[in-house]
This record gives sequence, structure tokens and C-alpha cells, in this order.
Amino acid sequence: MAYYIRSFTVHYILGITCIQDRSNGKIGLKQELYIDKLIDRYGLTDSKVVSTPSDPNMILMKNDGISNSCDKSLYQSLVGSLLYVALATRPDIQFAVSTVAKYCSEPNQSHLTAAKRILRYLKKTKNYVLWLGSNDIDLLGFSDADYARDVDDRHSTSGYVFMLGDGCISRYSGKQKGVSTSTAQAEYIAVSHATKEAVFLRQLLSEFESADIGRVVIKEDNQAALSIAQNPVFYSKTKHIDVCYHFVREVVTDGQIGLEYCNSKDMIADITKPWSKFQFEKLRLKLGLCDIKWEDC
Repeated sequence: MAYYIRSFTVHYILGITCIQDRSNGKIGLKQELYIDKLIDRYGLTDSKVVSTPSDPNMILMKNDGISNSCDKSLYQSLVGSLLYVALATRPDIQFAVSTVAKYCSEPNQSHLTAAKRILRYLKKTKNYVLWLGSNDIDLLGFSDADYARDVDDRHSTSGYVFMLGDGCISRYSGKQKGVSTSTAQAEYIAVSHATKEAVFLRQLLSEFESADIGRVVIKEDNQAALSIAQNPVFYSKTKHIDVCYHFVREVVTDGQIGLEYCNSKDMIADITKPWSKFQFEKLRLKLGLCDIKWEDC
């Protein structure tokens, strides 16, 4: 008995629209229809749009002494919907969503306003596409930290971005578990998170390619963090850092990853911080996110 296999092209799956550009072999992912549903569900159809997902002049806290409490179920539902968008196709809102997600247990009006701002930003940029694929398949990572960002417990924020060719295939933004006593320590902890992801992606790609893809380069913009990772002599400055973070040194020595300095202006992982419109749009484009109508995507 003969079997015939028919090839299918995926156009829409789980709220994600898939676009294939056969001219350059790229695949685009966007969630315009899903975002429209969210805008209608949360009553923002007539709201004004904004150019950035978070206000760099606005600092959220558990209790500011002014804001009233809000509907917890509404807030949690909104944040959950935004988390799905951030994880699926929109790395540009990763930091903003992770920030509002911290207040799901006791949200207030200021937190709800910040969450709705993200949706107002998505309303303006719902046509944006995350492009994946390139002739260049080298894996490149960027690691960064935002020192003492949380005003409630003074924990820093770690963030990383991994690019495969021109597209972002992995990203993370989250609060560190402990208090860092310096920017170097915060950056070093962020590098350790990026290193674990680099080892995983390296193994995954090796299975796809059936060959060793070689050393994965991680860019970092803090010279002190690079010195700690590459030179164990800095004992007096690092003796308080948890042993688990020194995993970085072992992986660097094994040649699985390589750490290189990156100027802050070229640090793509900086999108894990709140920025002004100009800098944010610059970083967003480097992630491979752009309007489908643009010619320079």
C-alpha cells in the first residue's frame, strides 16, 4: 500500500500568525489578531497608544500610599495574557511584563495602569513581526543587569538575549534571588544565567546539526564581571558570591562559551530596562522586531 504525504504550511496556531518570506528564507511571527482580542476584552479600544511599554520615569512599588487596590482577578488575567504575548512573539515587552507580574498577589491601581500601558503599546505595534532565520546561523548571546532596580527589596534584574542569525530565539528578564552589593556582582550573576542558557542552546543546536557548533560567544558590557569570570584571582572581591555562580568559570575554561566585552550602546540585552523612545526603538529593531510594512526588516 502506498502512502502519500501532503505538505502543509502553517498560517495560524495558538494565536500566532506565521508568515513565510520565501525570498530570503525567513519566518515571521506576529499576534495581531490575539492582541486585538485583548484590547477589546480589557476595554482599551478607544484608548491612546504609547511608544514604549514602560515609563522610564515611573517606579512601581508594593504600596505607594496613594493608589487604591484593584480587581485581583482582572489584573492577574491581564498579566497572564501579556505573558503569553511576551513569551511567544514580543521580546520587547519582556521586562515590562515581568515587572508588573511581581504584583499579582496584591495589585493596586498603579500596577493596573502600568499593565494597561503595555497593552496600549501593543495596540500601536500590533503589526510588528518577529523575524527568524538568516544565512548566518551563528549563535550570539547578550547579557546585562539592572542594578538594584526593585525599590521594595533592592534586588537587581538579570536579562539576556540570544540571537540566531538576525532573529531572537531566547530571552529572559527576571529579578535576582539575592541582593547584589555591586554592579559587578549583579552583572556576574546575570552572566551565569546567560551561560546556563548558552550551554542548553549549544547542545540543542548540536543535535539539529549533528555536529559541534563550537564556542558560543556572550557579550557583556561590564569589565569587572568579565574579569571575575575569566580570572579567579579576584578573591577579595568575590568571596561573598555564591559558589553556584562560579559555574561560569568552568564553562569558559572548557571552551563551551566565550565572554567578550560589548559597548553599552550595542548591548541588545539592554532592552530589559526601561528606555526612552529613541533608544528603545533602536534596540527593538536589533531584536528582529519591525513593522511588516517596513522595507528594512
